[in-house]
Amino acid sequence: MTTSPKLLFLKNFLKHPATLGSVVPSSRFLTERLLRRVDFQRARVIVEYGPGIGNISSAVVSKMHCDACCVLIEVNPDFVLHLRRVFEGDRRVRIFHGSAATVEEVVQNLGFEAADYVISGIPFSTMPEELRFSILAASNRVLRKDGRLLVYQFTRTVLPDLTSVFASVDEEFEPRNVLPARLFYCRPRQSNGA
Repeated sequence: MTTSPKLLFLKNFLKHPATLGSVVPSSRFLTERLLRRVDFQRARVIVEYGPGIGNISSAVVSKMHCDACCVLIEVNPDFVLHLRRVFEGDRRVRIFHGSAATVEEVVQNLGFEAADYVISGIPFSTMPEELRFSILAASNRVLRKDGRLLVYQFTRTVLPDLTSVFASVDEEFEPRNVLPARLFYCRPRQSNGA
C-alpha cells in the first residue's frame, strides 16, 4: 500500500526534522507567491533543492514551457522514490538523489550551460556553515546572469549569508503558510556568462 504524500512528509519530518524544517508541506499561497517571480516563457532550466513530496515541483512543471527541464535534487531516498512515481513518464523532469552542493555537476551532466532559476526550501539555518556556503556559492555560479535563486525559509537567519554571496536580495513575507515564511529573491553576483 502506498503512503499518502502528506503522511510520507510527516513520517520523514519525525525521522529527520533538521532536514525538512516544517511538519507540513508548503501551502499553495507560498507556492503561488514564490512562483510569481518566475518567467515561465523564458525559463528552460529550473532547479529545485529539496522538493520533498513535490508540491512546488508540480506547480513548476504545470507552468513551464514544453521544452523546459525541471531538475529536482533531493537528499531523502523516500522522497526520491515518491517523486519518481509522481513524475513518471514526464521527460521534462529529472530527479537526482544527492546534495544541492552538486548542482553545477548535475546541470552540466544534463548538457546545460546554466540554470535560469534555482528554488530552495531546504533549511539553511540547521545545516553546517560550510555546507550552507558551499550550496549558496554553487547556486550563484550555476545561474545565468539574469537568473535568480528563490529561497523560502521560516526565519531571516540566512539573509546575511545570502547578501554575502549574491549581488542583491529582495525579501517578501507569506503569512498563509505553516509556519509563516520569508521569501528571498537573489540575483547572482557573477555568472558563467550564459
